Amino acid sequence: MHFQGTDAYIAADDLRIAVNAAIRLERPLLVKGEPGTGKTELARQVAAGLDLPLIEWHVKSTTRAAQGLYEYDAVSRLRDSQLGEGKVEDIGAYIRPGKLWEAFAAEERVVLLIDEIDKADIEFPNDLLQELDRMEFHVYETGETVRAKHRPVVIITSNNEKELPDAFLRRCFFHYIRFPEAEVLEAIVRVHFPDIKDRLLTTALTQFYELRDTPGLKKKPSTSEVLDWLKLILAEDLSPEDLRRDSGDALPILHGALLKNEQDVSLFERLAFMSRSGRS
Repeated sequence: MHFQGTDAYIAADDLRIAVNAAIRLERPLLVKGEPGTGKTELARQVAAGLDLPLIEWHVKSTTRAAQGLYEYDAVSRLRDSQLGEGKVEDIGAYIRPGKLWEAFAAEERVVLLIDEIDKADIEFPNDLLQELDRMEFHVYETGETVRAKHRPVVIITSNNEKELPDAFLRRCFFHYIRFPEAEVLEAIVRVHFPDIKDRLLTTALTQFYELRDTPGLKKKPSTSEVLDWLKLILAEDLSPEDLRRDSGDALPILHGALLKNEQDVSLFERLAFMSRSGRS
């Protein structure tokens, strides 16, 4: 089992090495990087590249680790007992399997995505240590032990919003997705827009990297945002000349696809004003 990338996902060499190392070690792959650099999409493309089913567990601030194992619906059982329902004696009827249970019970190996683990409580990763290590867990209500029929390929993403516990980090293979160099980003763009003209792409990416490198930028635009920007540029049938600005500090055309807060818009407006003042 070896991940080589897919036609729809340009994976750098170090990322492919990380994926295959995690598979070989049978450890979760912990992927960090700027929002929009393709961490979640990586899991989908690993599943596609290895021809495996994908199970996605999207973590929220209210998510508890136990929900990934199962949930016991005690309220429904109590209501059914009051109504005299016959199934109330079957406690298993009130157990709802979670995403880990689904992955463990699958008849073939799967890719399990645990997405944005850093959104949850700090104890969330620690509460999954034993289950991810042993690939099993106990269901206390029924007394059964659920064991993985096939060890899933586990990919965990984090936006680095909070530090993860050392004990959890020790059990993962770690990879940080760096923002792609111009050549890699050009290849990514051509996957999505194969007919884009060379001059337009060169002009757009030059302007994009200049914007990303602007000192004081609060939120740098990501890969997904440059793809949105180029989609708008192509939809409007803009030329390379349309993208050029009067000043290197002026706001780019359709900047709402790239700049996502008022502080960064104000920054470019101030820089443009200072540039115009300097020339007058």
